[in-house]
Amino acid sequence: MARELRQLLPQFRRVDWLEKTASTNADLMENARTGSPGLARPWLLGVHLQERGRGRAGRTWQNRPGANLMFSCAFDVFLPARRLPALSPLAGIAACEALRGFLSPEHRHRLTMKWPNDLQWDFAKLAGILVEATRSGTATLAPDHHVVIIGIGLNLDDARALSQALDRKVADWSEIAAEDPAARTAGMAQLVAAMVGNLERSLNHVTAHGFDGLPARHALVDALSGKGVDIIDNGKIIRSGIAAGIDGDGQLLVRTGMQEASVSVGEISVRAQ
Repeated sequence: MARELRQLLPQFRRVDWLEKTASTNADLMENARTGSPGLARPWLLGVHLQERGRGRAGRTWQNRPGANLMFSCAFDVFLPARRLPALSPLAGIAACEALRGFLSPEHRHRLTMKWPNDLQWDFAKLAGILVEATRSGTATLAPDHHVVIIGIGLNLDDARALSQALDRKVADWSEIAAEDPAARTAGMAQLVAAMVGNLERSLNHVTAHGFDGLPARHALVDALSGKGVDIIDNGKIIRSGIAAGIDGDGQLLVRTGMQEASVSVGEISVRAQ
């Protein structure tokens, strides 16, 4: 796996694929905080089994060997700290765009992104993404230098068992391939390389040109557009309305009557239509 990925991603300074580890995000974060500034980045670290993988809000990532693609990437990013929250939806958009490239045109609309960055197939969760950043060990390079670590877990199989265990709809790539022959041509390394490559290009683009184009990119993959949503924080509904895309800072726009508010945190619950 690592050898094939090195060939597909020659611009990456380091590519590793382990049998098991506690958490690929945690491994890269530890390296960023203790290693030499700029050492071996971009760095792709994948694993067959994560023993303590995490999703957003510290949730445990469910996995077994062969049923998931699990990997993280560490990038040197030069952006003001106030811009970093927009990288969470950016990562989801980039991954969704990349995976759509393996689908037939008539099926691409079924693969979407639920803000901030969950990937969905027919509104069932296909992949989760965790974005973290640190300034530790970077201050000597530039005042706006951060190491950004993006972890992705993509379900390859086991959707039915996961759906039962989690009591919610879950999708996997084998389900997509069963319905769309085009998806069957994608090997694991090709899936990883496509997502990682688009992540890197997207980070380079916003660093050079800013985030003005982010809302338009999001609109093409938006799973929430026009849907009634509740924003939940600490178990309480803090806002309700109609999802209306995102702004240039990556915040979700929620429309209530004639008013529109930006939402930066919270879980999104889609109301029954």
